Amino acid sequence: MTRRVVLFLLAAFLLIGTAGQAQAAGYRYWSYWDRDGGAWVYATQGPSLVRPSDGEVQGFRFAVSEDSGDAARPRGTADFASICAKTPAEDGSKRVALVLDFGTASDAPSGETPPAPRTACAQVSPDATTADALAAVAGPLRYDTNALLCAIAGYPKSGCGEQVSQKQDPRTTAAPEKDESADEGGPSVGLVAGIAVIAALAAAGAWQARRRRNATR
Repeated sequence: MTRRVVLFLLAAFLLIGTAGQAQAAGYRYWSYWDRDGGAWVYATQGPSLVRPSDGEVQGFRFAVSEDSGDAARPRGTADFASICAKTPAEDGSKRVALVLDFGTASDAPSGETPPAPRTACAQVSPDATTADALAAVAGPLRYDTNALLCAIAGYPKSGCGEQVSQKQDPRTTAAPEKDESADEGGPSVGLVAGIAVIAALAAAGAWQARRRRNATR
């Protein structure tokens, strides 16, 4: 096998060995969710534009996420009857149940500790937005110059949607269920692909060596 083929094999091996250690870019921010029946749905508008009806449940989750498809959902109780049980209905107002999940320590900015998740029932005017409801029960809020929600109840103290690096590890929330059968004694997809690449390069090297031998005879 020629020196060139050996170098190709070494490069392929190193590439395969480091592929699983790659890091993905993510953003640390408050995501906004709407409760649709028994499931959380990522909101398509900001909380300052949405005017929820009486009896709706809205959620917020602080986490590091790559995009809306990767965003972690709020945890804990998300039932209007339970959250607003101690807030009786009043004429001329509406009740909005809020689920506030401050995230985990791994998602927290350096030097900060996330408060415990909690719920709140906001009783606000009929035309109030979700942002109004949030301000009524979870202030102080902080926004950036682009009206992006940066902090709820003063958390976090600084930063707003900044980009961070995160290892490609399974998330404890909002992650798809793992197929356990995929790990029962079978090699990983990356390993199989790596073996295939190395085998192909080795075969090419052997073919070249035979061709040179035949040419010199």
